[in-house]
Amino acid sequence: MANSRIITIDLHFQNKKQAIASYLIKSDDAVILIESGPASTLPTLDSALSAFGLSLGDVTHVLLTHIHLDHAGAAGQLAQHGAQIYVHPLGAPHLIRPEKLIASASRIYGDRMNQLWGEILPVEQNQIHIPNDAEEFAIGNLKFLPIHTSGHAEHHFAYIFEETCFSGDVGGVRIPGYPYLRVPMPPPEFHFEKWRESLAKLKKLNLKQIAPTHFGIYDDVEWHLNALQQNLDATEKWLEQVMPSEPSLEELREQFTKWMEQQSREQGLSEEVIQVYTVSNPIGMSADGLLRYWNKYKNAK
Repeated sequence: MANSRIITIDLHFQNKKQAIASYLIKSDDAVILIESGPASTLPTLDSALSAFGLSLGDVTHVLLTHIHLDHAGAAGQLAQHGAQIYVHPLGAPHLIRPEKLIASASRIYGDRMNQLWGEILPVEQNQIHIPNDAEEFAIGNLKFLPIHTSGHAEHHFAYIFEETCFSGDVGGVRIPGYPYLRVPMPPPEFHFEKWRESLAKLKKLNLKQIAPTHFGIYDDVEWHLNALQQNLDATEKWLEQVMPSEPSLEELREQFTKWMEQQSREQGLSEEVIQVYTVSNPIGMSADGLLRYWNKYKNAK
């Protein structure tokens, strides 16, 4: 049963439907967003809010699952409009001083930075709120429970609101209409065991719905979390089979892409849907994360 308080906003990232969501919750004087999305999608967000008689300046609170730019890139701009920003303690310093974040992303995306992410602005320290793990906090009469959920990133919270879990990226990437999800595994913090621990935490909660940022709200929470765990297990097994031949990064990317394409064909995904999965979860970046994990934890001398 859908929670009617939660409105899914499609940010149409890179002109793709169902790639990045921002979730809107209104209550009395509070206008809350779960995820700001990237700054490049602010015009879309503004237009979507206007359908509810709102604008960017009406957003009072933004809850970020983590600070990767597809989730949090517009936080600084929304803060300038007056929003209070909630973030994991390890992510907060990078919102206040985003230079490292920008430099790191620029190394990956180069001259596509602005087109992909837009202008990344700092958040004033007095607008940053750092919740405590597993300690409920209130915004007006609404209550949110932040759960530290590493594996994708160390600075990751999932937020529980009225038995709905806003799972950021720890809930994987899933496009509506397909019983299939992918695990986004970027460097530098992807970690199999920590991700499994995060899933174990979520499985203990009485969740009725799960809402990954990529994309949508799902009622089959048990299936979703089990499928995610199976995907993690299968990926680790695949990695253990591939890495003894010591592939280069390029070779690993190529082999991982082929493996993902095979999965997509087996699921009967259309080319358009495959494109959305790829925009939401670049395959090459997951290969980078897998290689870093292997070298740091499995193959460490």
